[in-house]
Amino acid sequence: MLRYTAGRLGQAAASLLVIATLVFVLVRLTGDPTTLLVPEYAPAGAQEVLRRQLGLDQPLYVQYWQFIGGLLVLDLGTSFGGASVADQLLTYLPATAALALVAILGAALVAVPLGVLSAVYPGSLVDKAARLLAMLGQSVPVFWLAIMLILFFSVRLGWLPVAGQAGPSSYVLPAIAVGWPAAAGIVRLTRSSMLDVLGADYVRMARAKGLSSGVVVAKHALRNALIPVITFSSLLLGTFMNGSVVVETIFAWPGVGRMAFESVTVRDFPMVQGAVLMFAAFFILLNLVVDLVYVAVDPRIRYR
Repeated sequence: MLRYTAGRLGQAAASLLVIATLVFVLVRLTGDPTTLLVPEYAPAGAQEVLRRQLGLDQPLYVQYWQFIGGLLVLDLGTSFGGASVADQLLTYLPATAALALVAILGAALVAVPLGVLSAVYPGSLVDKAARLLAMLGQSVPVFWLAIMLILFFSVRLGWLPVAGQAGPSSYVLPAIAVGWPAAAGIVRLTRSSMLDVLGADYVRMARAKGLSSGVVVAKHALRNALIPVITFSSLLLGTFMNGSVVVETIFAWPGVGRMAFESVTVRDFPMVQGAVLMFAAFFILLNLVVDLVYVAVDPRIRYR
């Protein structure tokens, strides 16, 4: 177990190094940030002075080693605005995490019962509704759904706030926009997993013992069918964190995704690098935890 864990930690570190290198190169392909930071009426030479202050006048390999050296001591650097990147991420992270948790819980509360009913009553109206939800959730673009939600529930009906984080009601629309595709995936996975379990021998044995249909479904079938659903949902949480840029920007949500978008528009290299690495580290950590849980449940995995 210790050897397997050490190997997975090494793979996680290597993945972070590759991602750090890619984001370092890609952000610098966007252009010189001093052209945006220095106004047109600034005196001659102001742009070069700012480049020297930001360290952008140094060779790329020097900037890269400084960046990697900072990561080794958990120092993400300082944004071009003068604020600590780590402090900024910690300031905006709670809003992103809260939205992700609300979205995944809401999606699970709707999708799991719908997937169970769809499997228990195949061909019924509930089954057709579940399939429709799955199809729409995987085909409707998130940005279009977010705009339509704002137009209908905020602009036309005036029931919910348009943007910002101002109380429980402000979570509804962005959580629906983020959680809709996840709900579609959970419905499909729950339905297929339940259909497999309902055909298992132990479920048929439980029915043969005279147990009621509700007891068979809830006690014998659902508990086993939820294993892949829980795994899928935990990975979706990482996807929500990574995919929050579009929804947070549309709803003016004060989270890391919106901050990353604004940093890209002004070419704030350190802030973009920090946001991407935080998202990547969170997703890699979730995958690592899931892998270790699998090994604890099924020791055969470590020998494969």
